Amino acid sequence: MGQNRVLDELTQKTKRAVAHYWGTRSAQRRKQEQSGKADQGFRSAVTGGAQMDGFIDLFMGLIMQAGISERYIFRKKAVELPGFFRPTKEWDLLVVKEQTLVAAIEAKSQVGPSFGNNFNNRTEEAIGSALDLWTAFRENAYLQSP
Repeated sequence: MGQNRVLDELTQKTKRAVAHYWGTRSAQRRKQEQSGKADQGFRSAVTGGAQMDGFIDLFMGLIMQAGISERYIFRKKAVELPGFFRPTKEWDLLVVKEQTLVAAIEAKSQVGPSFGNNFNNRTEEAIGSALDLWTAFRENAYLQSP
């Protein structure tokens, strides 16, 4: 497959993921407004979850394209790993092959009027998750854990 074709396909898949994100946000906001129980501000567009599923689908496809079988990819179930500072952490996507953790992915969105505050929160979450994962690994939390 030519490099241009691969990039074109990736561009199209990324466009679909972005469209899914915005479509899901809009649908969640409308659903909450219709129920009369809408969260304040833009929060109603994100509290329903699933808006990042298009990107998780994209990541899954890329992982399988790289030669990893779907049987080693976990999402929506069996996505917990032991932590060090907390008992477990749920991830959006895990790749575990022959009892070896290959990838742990969590997708976060960054939108809204308080970009600076949200950026700090997402950065803090990412650093905290990475520290927790690596500390658990260093302290052998995974030796007895499939």
